[in-house]
This record gives sequence, structure tokens and C-alpha cells, in this order.
Amino acid sequence: MSQIIIQNETTIDPISLIGREAGVCWGADISDADKNYKRGLNCLTSGHGRTWEYPQIYMVLDGYSARVLRELYTHIGGGPTRLQASTRYINYQKGFPYIIPPQIEQNHEAAEIYNGAMDEILKAMQKLEELGMPREDIAMLLPLGMESKVVFRTNLRNLIDMAHQRLCTRAYWEYRKLMNDMVAELSAYSEEWHYLTEHYFVPKCEAYGYCTEAKSCGRKGRKA
Repeated sequence: MSQIIIQNETTIDPISLIGREAGVCWGADISDADKNYKRGLNCLTSGHGRTWEYPQIYMVLDGYSARVLRELYTHIGGGPTRLQASTRYINYQKGFPYIIPPQIEQNHEAAEIYNGAMDEILKAMQKLEELGMPREDIAMLLPLGMESKVVFRTNLRNLIDMAHQRLCTRAYWEYRKLMNDMVAELSAYSEEWHYLTEHYFVPKCEAYGYCTEAKSCGRKGRKA
């Protein structure tokens, strides 16, 4: 079962932090918590994206497919970093958990073919090990559908941009789930994160007011 764990290193007061950092540059009084919060909100509503890079998010993404985690790496703005479960040191020879897409799982014949393919991969890996092949080479057979784990660090600006892209109905179903899971966990982390996820973690059509996709779902019209 996939899950996201928000780590304690995550900024607890992202809006206030933005306000404090901006206040230094503005020569403002940063000892007043209320003013810092209001200044942070001003930076958000004014679109001062550079200030959004100060709040940091540390999280563990567990039980998502290697495929969707690979897609995560395309969001490289703001210098995020990550560590992924090793295919060299972890022993997958006794089996590996994997994701079954809902449409395949709901079709009995399709599910048999899909699960059978995964079983054949495992059998091939075990036979190669019997032949004395190195596990790091055998791991080349592991499928993109296998579950994996990532320790991920990013910032608010990068995550808002990711939400715009990956909450779109055109995004792949598992990435939408991953993004919605992130939103749910961050929303529960603190009051300031709840505000941010509610107002800024939205599909890009909600952020822009119109759809930018060539194949629109129809949720929003195109730009006039």
C-alpha cells in the first residue's frame, strides 16, 4: 500500500518563513510574527516565486511504482534531491511487490496476463542467480511497475508547480494519486500548510483560469 510520510525536517511555518526572509530584504521588522505571516501571504499573492523556495519539504514516498517515481525526477526546479531504494543491495530474488493498474485489475483476463508476466520475470531472475550472475545485473529485469521507495527533499515553489501539472486530469492516474497523497499529508502537517494546499495546490487550469492542454478535459475553457 502506497503512503507518504512527511518528515520532521519539513518547515512547519512556510508562510511565516517566507515573510521573515522577505522582511530581511525589505528592511522590515521580522520580530513580529503577525507581520511576518501577512508579508508571506503578500509574497504568495504577488507571485514572488523566489521567496517560495525557502520552505523545504522532506518526505518518504513508499509503495509507488518505479515508473511514477522516475517521472518525479523530471521536476528538477529549485534543486530537489532524492535517494531511491537500491536495486543493487536489496534482494528482490524472493519476489517484488508491484502496482496493478485499476483497469487491468478489473479485467480478469488482463490481470492474469499481467500477473503472469511478473511471475515470469521473477522466475528468470531466480534462474540467472542459479547461474551465478551478479544480482546488480539481474536487477536489469526489474519492471517499471515494481514498487519502490524514495526519500525526497524539495521546496514549496517546485511542489506548487508539480501540483499544477500532476493534479491535471490529463496526468497519469498514479501520479495524480501520488500528488493527492502529498497534498493530504502536507495539509495535516500544520495550519500554514493546510492553507497553502487549499489555495495553491491546484490543477494549472485553476491557477491560470483557462486550459493550456491540447487535449482538454473540458473543465476550463481555452484562453480567449
